[in-house]
Amino acid sequence: MDDKQGQFRIYNSLLSEFAVVGFEYGYSIANPEALTIWEAQFGDFSNGAQTLIDQFISSAETKWGKMSGLTMLLPHGYEGQGPEHSSARLERFLQMCAEYNMIITNCTTASSFFHALRRQLAFPFRKPMINFSPKANLRHVRSYSPASEFVSGGFKEVLDDPYIDDASKVKKCCSALAKCTST
Repeated sequence: MDDKQGQFRIYNSLLSEFAVVGFEYGYSIANPEALTIWEAQFGDFSNGAQTLIDQFISSAETKWGKMSGLTMLLPHGYEGQGPEHSSARLERFLQMCAEYNMIITNCTTASSFFHALRRQLAFPFRKPMINFSPKANLRHVRSYSPASEFVSGGFKEVLDDPYIDDASKVKKCCSALAKCTST
C-alpha cells in the first residue's frame, strides 16, 4: 500500500435478518402504497427473524389493528448448498395461518409470480404474503410464461398442467399398494 493511493476502508456490517425484516415490516406499515419485499438468500434465513414473524407479521392485524403488505420471498428446497440452507419450513408458516392473516404462495411460473406481486398492491387491504419457491425456478424453462399471460388474466390459485390435453385420461393412485384408476 502506498501513501499516494486512494483510501481503502473496510466496514463490517451486521448480518441480522431480525433487524432487516423489522425495518421492512415497519416500512410496509408506514408506506402501504409501496410494494415492500424482503428476499432471503436461503429459506432458512427466516429463522433469524422468527420472533418478528410470530409477533408481528402473522398477528399484528389481530393484536393491534395494523395491516402490512410485506412480501417475503423465501427460497424453498435444496439449491446446492446442503441441508443447512435448504428449507424455509413451509409447514411452520401454514400452521401460523388463521383468519386470513397472511397469504402463502408457491409460484411456479413467471406470470403467476408477476400477478401475485401485482395483486399485493391491487388489493384494497394489506396482508403479508410469503412466497416459497426454489430459486432454480427462475431459470427453469418450464417456469417461463408467454407474454400474453402477463397482459391478460390475473393470479390463479391453481394452475392446470399445460401438458395434459385430456383430463379424463389422467390416472391417480390412492396409495402405493392400490391399483391406479381413471378419474
